[in-house]
Amino acid sequence: MNNPKEKPIVLKTKRPRVSVHKFSSCDGCQLAFLNLGEALLDLDSVVEIVHFAEAGPVDAHANVDIAFIEGSISTAHDAVRIKDIRERSQFLVTMGACATSGGVQALRNLGDRGDWVESIYASPEYIDSLDQVSPISQHVKVDFELWGCPVSSRQIVATVRSLLFAVAPVDANEKVCLECKRNQTVCVMVTKQALCMGPATRTGCGALCPSFGRACYGCYGPAENINGDALAQRFSGMGVVPEEIADRFQMIYSQSEELAETASDYRQRKREDCD
Repeated sequence: MNNPKEKPIVLKTKRPRVSVHKFSSCDGCQLAFLNLGEALLDLDSVVEIVHFAEAGPVDAHANVDIAFIEGSISTAHDAVRIKDIRERSQFLVTMGACATSGGVQALRNLGDRGDWVESIYASPEYIDSLDQVSPISQHVKVDFELWGCPVSSRQIVATVRSLLFAVAPVDANEKVCLECKRNQTVCVMVTKQALCMGPATRTGCGALCPSFGRACYGCYGPAENINGDALAQRFSGMGVVPEEIADRFQMIYSQSEELAETASDYRQRKREDCD
């Protein structure tokens, strides 16, 4: 749920209680909090951070006004814990690719779990994980999603600020291409024949990679109303084989329906070519 309009946002206290929880992830989105530096102290003056293990305070079962969730659900314990957090939170925000779409670790959903575990761990019998990695929204109601891998400090501050003023946070879901045009960045797909995912990726990064002459690889997830098939056909016209096209669409956000549909089509074409 990207635009919470079901009911007015009314936080219970003048200094809302906030928690930050980690599930299966790399900690990059939590670092977006810590990277605020002194601004984090300013944030702490208007909200009360009651649980944020990476920053110090630990109270995982606290009742809070806003809960930020990093990471995907990959174990049975995760599935139980997220439900407890949801029950204790008035407003739940997922942040990052893992929490919103399963993240990189959800790539194992495309194969056999047993093969993955046995190829990585010396003693796979000790690994207790679910057959599928899933985003938070498949287990509990999510009030707002922050996309990015990782999210930026600016996104977090903007979300908290909106909630403090009882305003629905803004979902920035326009395409990276628009950001490139605003920045007057030369299109790398046109000038370098680079496999750029910008036409299908939401902005939020400031079109960082294209500004350095590199192709966007989709770290902020799918934009609104993408035309995945048209972009895939453009890649195909550049001589890219179907399997590589599928990999481009199903990387960080492998479980995103918008991207997975195009990836599935091109994986099928690969199988047909092999037959």
